[in-house]
Amino acid sequence: MNGKETIQRIVSEVLSRYPERAPEGKPPDPKPERVRKVALAADHGGFELKNILRGYIEDLGYSVKDFGTYTKESVDYPDYAATVARSVAGGAYDRGIVIDGAGIGSCMAANKVKGIRAALCYDLRTAINSREHNNANVLTLGGPLLETGAAKEIVKVWLETPFGGGRHQRRVDKIMALEKP
Repeated sequence: MNGKETIQRIVSEVLSRYPERAPEGKPPDPKPERVRKVALAADHGGFELKNILRGYIEDLGYSVKDFGTYTKESVDYPDYAATVARSVAGGAYDRGIVIDGAGIGSCMAANKVKGIRAALCYDLRTAINSREHNNANVLTLGGPLLETGAAKEIVKVWLETPFGGGRHQRRVDKIMALEKP
């Protein structure tokens, strides 16, 4: 089984757990989540992977806004993470992806923005869990730590995995309540 078949199998497996969200032959979800617009950014450590992923995400059919950086010159990841997080929290983009040297700092910075549930993912299981259980709306990646093929798989699965709702909604509500004073 090649990488593409593996991704399709995983996405199908996840969707089968939520038949009300499956696109074919099922009644539509009353509030279907349609991811169309993705905000993307990176610091100098994630610059190369960001440029690769931008085209890949577009090839998957999403509209992508590249918020930079546009060179390998050293920049500060919190600036880029905040830009992506604010664009998602404000509703201009459905999801966001930020890439830095390890993904950790961008995750921390993005999670400071009200309404954001950023997740650092490093494999398919963390990508699925972040969406299915936590309804993550920003993905962070460590650019130099991931092979390009693995990063593409993580992004595709993360963009296509639906939020599970149900018992997970209660937990997400508790996470979001932590933003209140």
